[in-house]
This record gives sequence, C-alpha cells and structure tokens, in this order.
Amino acid sequence: MYTQPINQQNKKIIPFNEKLDAPLTKNKITVLQINLGKRCNLACVHCHVEAGPKRTEELSPEICNQLIELICKFPEIQIVDLTGGAPEMNYGFRPLLEAARETGKQVIVRSNVTIYFEDGFGDLPEYFAHNQVRVVASLPCYLADNVDKMRGTGVFNQSIKALQWLNQVGYGKEKDLILDLVFNPQLPIDKKFSLAPEQNNLEKAYKSFLKDNFEVVFNHLLTITNLPVGRTKMYLERKNLYLPYLKFLESHFNANTIPHLMCRNELSIDYLGNVYDCDFNQMMNIPAKNTDGENLTISQLLTASNLDLITEVQTATYCYGCTAGSGSSCGGTLI
Repeated sequence: MYTQPINQQNKKIIPFNEKLDAPLTKNKITVLQINLGKRCNLACVHCHVEAGPKRTEELSPEICNQLIELICKFPEIQIVDLTGGAPEMNYGFRPLLEAARETGKQVIVRSNVTIYFEDGFGDLPEYFAHNQVRVVASLPCYLADNVDKMRGTGVFNQSIKALQWLNQVGYGKEKDLILDLVFNPQLPIDKKFSLAPEQNNLEKAYKSFLKDNFEVVFNHLLTITNLPVGRTKMYLERKNLYLPYLKFLESHFNANTIPHLMCRNELSIDYLGNVYDCDFNQMMNIPAKNTDGENLTISQLLTASNLDLITEVQTATYCYGCTAGSGSSCGGTLI
C-alpha cells in the first residue's frame, strides 16, 4: 500500500503541465471512445459520469448518424469504445456497434452487466457474442460487501449471475469472446490513501476466488485509479479529502507513464458531438482544441476529413491519477 507522507499533505499542488518536460502531444488517432449518454440503471457512488436512472441525456439521431459516418470514413480507427452511463440503455448503441463491426473494427462495451436483467436487455449476452464484442465489466472487488457499498445493494449477486451468463455463451472461454473485469479501489475514509494493488497479482486473486466460488472465468483484470472527477470528487470534497488526495496522486507521479497515456491516441466524444482528449476531460468540460485554439466537434472532423487536428492534449490536476504509480487507463495499468 502507498501512503502519503504527512509533510506533503498541505503543500501546493503543482500544475500537471509543469511536471512535464514538454507539452503532452497527441499521436495518431486509433481509438474512438463514445459516451452515449448518462442513462444508467445504477447510480454508483464513485461514478465520474454521475450517471443514473433519473438522467435523460443521450445521443440524438443527428449525432448518432455523424458518428456512424465517422466510424465508416476513417479506417485508421481500430477500436470503437462504447461507454456511458450504461451504454446499452442510450440511443444509438446498436447502430454504432454494428457499424463498427461491419467496418472491421474492434468494439469494446463498458458494461455494468446488471443491465442484462432489466426489461428489454435480456438478449445482450447472445447479441454481444454474435458480434464478437469485447465486454469490459465493472466489478470493483470480488467481495460482495465492497461491491454493494460502491454500486448498490444486490449488485454483486446480479453481477455474478451476469458473468456466469456470459461464460455460458462463450465469454472468457472462446478466443474471440473477451471478457475483462475492472477493479476500482474503495473510496478513502481518511488520509491513508492507496493506489490500486499490482495488477497481475490481483488478477490471480480474482481468478482464483471467482472460479472457486462461482465457476466464473474471465480474461484480464484492469485496475483503474479513482480520479477525483464526478461523484468521486464530490465525495472527497464532503470528506475534506479532495486536495489531500490530489496531493497524494501528485506525490506518486511517474514520468514513465507519459508515453502510454490513453489520451494520446484516442478521441472522446460526448452525446452532443463535442470532442475531448479523454473521458475525464469530457466530464469536467475541458474540450479538445485544434491548432487554432478552437473547440473541436464531430462536424469539424468530418469536414476536414482528418482525425488528427489536435496537437496538444489538454491537461488538469486530476491527470495525476493516470500517471501515479504504475499508471491508470481504460485498459488498466500503463507500465
């Protein structure tokens, strides 16, 4: 466990860009991450999107059509990463998924998997298998109490049933049916902060426990740091832990993570068609900018016939969350 030295807790936080030897530049875009909206059947306490059953924001038909055009127009997009909210609940989910698969792209769906038990979504495991979708399922712990504290009473048991269902249709067993799980640390209750445990060792523990107790198998475990964004930020502020947590993340900054940051080769697009460097910038309303300093939209990308209009990634203090320790990304640890 990493703990924050007491003598660093009250020092001023250095702006993230001042930690870098050079501006954080964008590489060639290969990943398109789409946040389809904020509708979700859960309202998790750590959700950086602040999604939930009462949210109504989602894609419009116009933006959905633009996204389909974007997916079809640019062969350099290798991965279409669908997220939310529960992406499956939001408008355009299946048309976008099918457009991506028809053009030979890998599709990732970031699923809470409990959605399969909601009315109208019971065909999803078979639908995903048919389309060879990579399912990335949130399971922030392999212990029921910890999961239910973060995600709601009964979510652990439903998640296990959903994972068993995915196994039954071949996920975690067949080569082209990839099932990954996501670990998030518990939210801190005091200043004894910690980063996620070492990913490979924790994966072994997850696999052993889930196999022995539930006959659940999966491919990879992805450990992700809780960034102080959305509900996590609000929780930390209520506990007077926001600034100390940022300082903790800053104190574990690791420059070796910089070449591997997910923001460098992806575009994050919201339900309104605005473009961001990453999902966290999207939630904090820090848009990506072109070389003229203008905020980017899907329409501009289509008009320019070019995905690579961004030179420099927009950064903020919460970027320390992606660069602390072994690093953190939508694909797990970075190094």
